[in-house]
Amino acid sequence: MPDNIINEEDKNFEIEENEDIEPSRDDKPRWYVVHTYTGHENKVKAKIQSMIENEQNPNIVDVAVPIEEYIDNKNDKNKIKQRKLFPGYVMVKMYITNRSWYIIRNTAGVTGFVGPDSKPIPLSPEEVKKFGIKEPKMVYDIDIEVGDNVKVKNGPFEDFQAEVLSVDAEKQSLKALVDMFGRETPVDLSFEDVEKI
Repeated sequence: MPDNIINEEDKNFEIEENEDIEPSRDDKPRWYVVHTYTGHENKVKAKIQSMIENEQNPNIVDVAVPIEEYIDNKNDKNKIKQRKLFPGYVMVKMYITNRSWYIIRNTAGVTGFVGPDSKPIPLSPEEVKKFGIKEPKMVYDIDIEVGDNVKVKNGPFEDFQAEVLSVDAEKQSLKALVDMFGRETPVDLSFEDVEKI
């Protein structure tokens, strides 16, 4: 079946070949909610994860089934168990294109995207946090040593220069002296917020 053919229930959702459905403003992949048959969430996740690992479509980046832990008390014994936070839903991080929309929409167990007329609507960063989706942290490998001077790129000390006192690669941070109001003040800075001078 050609990529531009869609199900009868999605007839109001017309797409053109090689045209983005809803290009993201910042050109970054976004999280979308996909409705599945109840009980099929993990199967859908495994299928999409397999597509990601086999690089079948580079526009599909990640997939998650949000879970929560709870305490189950049976026979006066507490056990920590997990349950799905949203039964019948899977979260997919992707760039929305005709092809990626079509692939996800036609994955076995998927009934459609959450949004008006099955048009995918991205989750806000607040919703992503609220739903318990953990984004992988960026690991920065920077060539900065004690005694080096750095310029702060972000945060309250933006455009300040600082002298590095210590570097913690594991925490991706450093301690540096910033000259504020004629006094040198030690501050903690993230690797992503500084650049070597």
